[in-house]
Amino acid sequence: MAASSNAEQTQLQDMEEEEDAGMEEREMESDGEEEGGGGEGEEGEEGMGEENSDDEEDESSEDEKENEAEIQRLEEQLSINAFDYNCHVDLIKLLKQEGELFRLRKARQKMSELFPLTEEIWLDWLKDEIRLTEEEPNREKVYELFERAVKDYLCPDIWLEYAQYSIGGMGSPGGIDKVRAIFERAVTAVGLHMTKGQTVWEAYREFENAILSTVQPPPGRIPSREEQELLNTQLGRIHTLFRRQLAIPLMDMEATYAEYEEWSDSGVSENVISQYKKASQQMEKCRPFEESLLAAEPPKLAEYQTYIDFELKEGDPARVQITYERTLAENCLVPDMWAKYTTYLDRQLKVKDLVLSTHERAVRNCPWTMGLWKSYVLALERHGADHHTVSDVFEKALNAGFIQATDYVEIWQAYLDYLRRRVDFSKESSKELEELRGAFSRSLDYMKQDVEERFGESGDPSCIIMQIWARIEAHHCKNMQKARELWDSIMTKGNAKYANMWLEYYNLERSYGDPLHCRKALHRAVQCTSDYPEHVSEVLLTFERVEGSLEDWDVAVQKTETRLNRINEQRAKAAEKEANLARQEEERADQRRKGKSEKKAQKKFQKGTRTGEKRKAEQDDYHDEWNDDADQAPKRHRGNGDQAKEEYMETETGLFGRNAPPGFKPPPPGAKRAQQGDDKPELRNDNSSVFISNLAYTLEEPEAKLRTLFETCGPIKQIRPVFSNKGNFKGYGYVQFESTVSVAEALKLDRREVEGRPMFVSPCVDKNKNPEFKVFKYNASMEKQKIFISGLPFSCTKEQLDELCKSHGTLKDVRLVTYRSGKPKGLAYVEFAEEAQAAQAVQKMDGMEVDGNKISVAISNPPRRNMMDKPGSNRPTTDMMPRQVFGSRGRGRTQLSLLPRSLHRQSGPVSKVENGNSAEPVPTTASAAAANAAGETKPLSNSDFARMLLSK
Repeated sequence: MAASSNAEQTQLQDMEEEEDAGMEEREMESDGEEEGGGGEGEEGEEGMGEENSDDEEDESSEDEKENEAEIQRLEEQLSINAFDYNCHVDLIKLLKQEGELFRLRKARQKMSELFPLTEEIWLDWLKDEIRLTEEEPNREKVYELFERAVKDYLCPDIWLEYAQYSIGGMGSPGGIDKVRAIFERAVTAVGLHMTKGQTVWEAYREFENAILSTVQPPPGRIPSREEQELLNTQLGRIHTLFRRQLAIPLMDMEATYAEYEEWSDSGVSENVISQYKKASQQMEKCRPFEESLLAAEPPKLAEYQTYIDFELKEGDPARVQITYERTLAENCLVPDMWAKYTTYLDRQLKVKDLVLSTHERAVRNCPWTMGLWKSYVLALERHGADHHTVSDVFEKALNAGFIQATDYVEIWQAYLDYLRRRVDFSKESSKELEELRGAFSRSLDYMKQDVEERFGESGDPSCIIMQIWARIEAHHCKNMQKARELWDSIMTKGNAKYANMWLEYYNLERSYGDPLHCRKALHRAVQCTSDYPEHVSEVLLTFERVEGSLEDWDVAVQKTETRLNRINEQRAKAAEKEANLARQEEERADQRRKGKSEKKAQKKFQKGTRTGEKRKAEQDDYHDEWNDDADQAPKRHRGNGDQAKEEYMETETGLFGRNAPPGFKPPPPGAKRAQQGDDKPELRNDNSSVFISNLAYTLEEPEAKLRTLFETCGPIKQIRPVFSNKGNFKGYGYVQFESTVSVAEALKLDRREVEGRPMFVSPCVDKNKNPEFKVFKYNASMEKQKIFISGLPFSCTKEQLDELCKSHGTLKDVRLVTYRSGKPKGLAYVEFAEEAQAAQAVQKMDGMEVDGNKISVAISNPPRRNMMDKPGSNRPTTDMMPRQVFGSRGRGRTQLSLLPRSLHRQSGPVSKVENGNSAEPVPTTASAAAANAAGETKPLSNSDFARMLLSK
């Protein structure tokens, strides 16, 4: 190493000396030019040139200082977090730009130890090393680097570069054989690559053709016997290469066949033609998949999966392998694809070197996936790896940084299973047994100290690891004392209240213990179990029927009866308490409903009073229009006698006649009921209708718009947009279909954007008859396959978010959260096909910057949606939003009157009001006026109030 580093330093010094010599020559040339010149103008230009060069030197020195500062910052950041992939890439890019070759090599080396490198990084590194190690003694270092490069991913270009570099060392002893060996490995690794394999085959043939030209005798000279043998051997190699290539389905294989026909003097044999036709047929089968890959956008995961399924059905292991490798070269961060590939190799090919190298590559690409590490440990054991190797892989798995506490439990279980299989239990004591016990003890400490501190939970609440340890001690080691100690520890960790835990312990004692400890375990179970005490009581009585004496039976009966009586009392008290709480909640709900209805009635009465006064004032103002005769107004009477009431009639000029507001347009016929005061039209068939809401009030021709939107769902029977009394669209309505089948299709249009607002589509359900009906369609519990993103820029679109997330796995749904108005909230939900893909996205995207915004990414776990005012709800009061408290006048209103002064006319003398009751009622009807004239103080009846409300 010292010799090579000295040689590199000497080479760099030579390069620097050459650059210095070049600089001196250029300076001498410039001096000669200056001497040859003469004149004031030239001297001025010379001075300006010097000033410009000084400025350029200052700028370059400033850039160098900035780059050096950035390099130091990146190195410091990597010293804190060595697994920052992007930081490694930026550091390598800067060092290459500055020409820091030795620091660049060190940075690349460090990155390659932690991560597999991409094809571009490897090729840059290899080309730099080739330039530095042009001397013969240093070629082995480049060969070692190539060997590392071809192991990370399937890269035809790297194999081609490797073969071409080896041709340069062909002059050394055995050089030709070494080049052939590398070419053979290249065509084995990438020769089946449908689109890029042909270049490797052609390079191999060109190399052999070059060798052929060296063994051919000059024209006109008859070769000797040895020369003829060499010539025939070389021609046979080229024939073999052609035949091997033509037997493989590759793109543009027709050109290769034409080349072989032209090259071969003896023509193409029938066997080669037969193999070529079979390969062509296979090529035609694969062509649609290759074309779909060419047309698709990265990462092309769905297209590759379809291709893999096809090759699995075809059953050619080599083609399945090459397809998996091509997929992973573009989707190296998809754990599920690595899992499928390694499972295929474990079960089908079972080639040790290939299987273990693929497992190693899988955990290097996706170290956060516990399943890949678990499969790796099993594969090492399956192929007879030494204990030290398996232990090292397990230790690396513990440091990989899993995202769930249960992942650590599973990897420990896999490793403990491996250690248990190494133990020879026929011996009372052995090194392997002590190592197994030590590993069990360490696993418990690890769960307590590392996992619980990190995740806030043990990951093993049922103490599965301790249960396995106890069974091993009881079954294999015959050590019931240790097994009982472990079960005592299990019960002290909060498991004593569960019947199934006690029954597990009882079964262990039944199998490997004695009746005394069985009885003791069941007695403790009866006393401690709170979920199914009847079951453990029955097991105890059954045990005493088989094993116990009369005294034991009596004790068991007494204990079980006492315990069950106590349990029944506790259950009765709990049920009574729950019933009381439900009754209290129901009473509070009734009080709230009564309060609301009273407030509503009072508000309606006040509104009716004000409306009556306003209408009377309008009649006084417009009496000339109706010739001072109220009977000529367009009214109609409903009812008989004193119960009759008058209503405005709809005239030819509309509902309001000539009194219509300026700009008023009569609504369409479908809105007639809404115009007459009924906001919700009658639904003749709820099962075939949907409710549409959150539409813009300014939506023009809502019926036509809704018909356009929903006519694709099925035949429409009726569309009923709802209008206000003034004819304005209220933003909601109903669509009734001819068939109930159309409703399901219509519900799929929920959240469809209509003129910048999300349209809400929900089933048409009468909530008075179905108060429990919930329209909220999204899951309110934890969804491990879905991620929640916050902090997004408001300008982010669904397409941009899809492009951002699809590199981490297969996307099922992308949803941007908006306000009812359609404006974005900066939040989104992204659902993946697998939980592992969502976990990977969280790890890779959390803290990422998107258009200057730093986003936060987590597994979707929405807070619980509290059902407000739901009878029987026992939610804590802290979950409730504080109700807004209004004054005695109700919700705050302006104190200014919006009625014109001309309409402020008293229809009677102002009465004195005390405590909310009028001492002298205002005579608003004829009967009331007569009563006042007679000096009577008569309270208003319900009929009087009705006349007041209905008076025009």
